[in-house]
Amino acid sequence: MKPAGALPAETKRRHMSELADYREKLYRKPFLRSLFLELTTRCNERCLHCGSSCGDIVREELSPEQYREFLAKIKSDFGTANPRICLTGGEPLMRRDFFEIAQMIHELGFRWGMTSNATLIDKAAAEKLERFGMRTISVSVDGLRESHDSFRRTPGGWDAAMRGIQNLIDRRAFQDVQITTVVHKGNIDELEQMYQLLLGVDIDSWRVINIDPIGRAKLHPELLLDAGDYRRMFDFIAEKRREGMPVLYGCEHYLGAGFEREVRDWYFLCNAGRYTAGIRSNGDIGACLDIEPRPGLIEGNILRDDFTRIWQEGFKPYRRDLADSDEKCRDCAEKRFCAGGAFHSFDFDKMEQQVCFKSVLF
Repeated sequence: MKPAGALPAETKRRHMSELADYREKLYRKPFLRSLFLELTTRCNERCLHCGSSCGDIVREELSPEQYREFLAKIKSDFGTANPRICLTGGEPLMRRDFFEIAQMIHELGFRWGMTSNATLIDKAAAEKLERFGMRTISVSVDGLRESHDSFRRTPGGWDAAMRGIQNLIDRRAFQDVQITTVVHKGNIDELEQMYQLLLGVDIDSWRVINIDPIGRAKLHPELLLDAGDYRRMFDFIAEKRREGMPVLYGCEHYLGAGFEREVRDWYFLCNAGRYTAGIRSNGDIGACLDIEPRPGLIEGNILRDDFTRIWQEGFKPYRRDLADSDEKCRDCAEKRFCAGGAFHSFDFDKMEQQVCFKSVLF
C-alpha cells in the first residue's frame, strides 16, 4: 500500500479535530478491535528495551482450557469479526502448548496474529501457523546483525530471525509479514542499510518505532534518542514512504501537524482501553500490555471477573483525556489532538508524560 501524498496543515487539523470528536465518543462507547493475550513472560532473548522485562522468570500462565472458556465467552458476547486476537509474550512460541492454543483460536473462528522474535519459526512451525489460520505477524529485527544481537543480547539471534521470516514468506499464505525495528542510539545509523537490505526481502511492511523509557530501557538511558535523532528518524520514514516503501511509524505518539499522516496512514489515537485490551499471562485484565501493571490500572482477572462487563463499565482511567492529569498538558494548544499522549509512556508516579514531541517536531 502506497502512502498518501502530503496534505496541507489545515486539512490535517480538520481531520484531527474530527478524530478528537470521535475519541470523545469512544470514551462513552468503546469498540473492542484488538485483544492481546500475553501467553507467557518467558523469552529466549534478553532485550535491553523490553517493556515487560521478560526472560527466564516464569510467572503464572493460563492453561489452554482457561483460554478456551474465556474466548468462548468473548465469541458469545462480541462475535468473531471483532476483536482480532493477538498472541504475544515474552516469546509466545516458548509455550509447548502454543499450537494447541492457536488451533483452538482458529476453530473458534477468530482472526488472529502474533508478535514474535521468529527465532523458533522453522519450516514446520511456519506450516502450522498457516494451517491454524494466522493472518499477521510482526517480527522484531532491531538493526543489522551485530547491533541486533547486542541489543537483544542473543548471539545468532539476527540470523535465526531472518531464517524465521523467510520461512514465513515461503508459505505465501499470510496477510502481513511485518518487521518491527526499535530505533535507538546504537542502530539509528543503520536505517539506510536496513532499508537497502529489506528491499530484497519480500515483507509486507516495515514498522519503525523509537525506544521509549519503559521497562528495561529505563536502565539504559544512553540508548534513548535526542531531538536530532527523532527528526532524523521521522524524516527517514517520510522519505521512504514517498518512494513507495511500506514503512510506517507505530501508533505510539502524537507528532504534530507536520509529521502526522506523513509517517503513518492515519493520525495519532492511543488505543488503550478504547480499541484495545490485554490479558496478562496470569489472567489480569488491562489495556495496552506495554502499560505498567500497577494498582489502579489492572481492571480485574478473567478467572474471577466478567470481562465484557468490565470492558463496558470499567477502564475508567482510559476513558478520558490523559492531559487532564498532567499540569504541563492542560493548557497546551495541541491538547485537543494529543489528549496527553500515550498511556504506556506516562509516568503515573510523577503524573507527567515522559515522551512529548512538542518543541522537538513542532
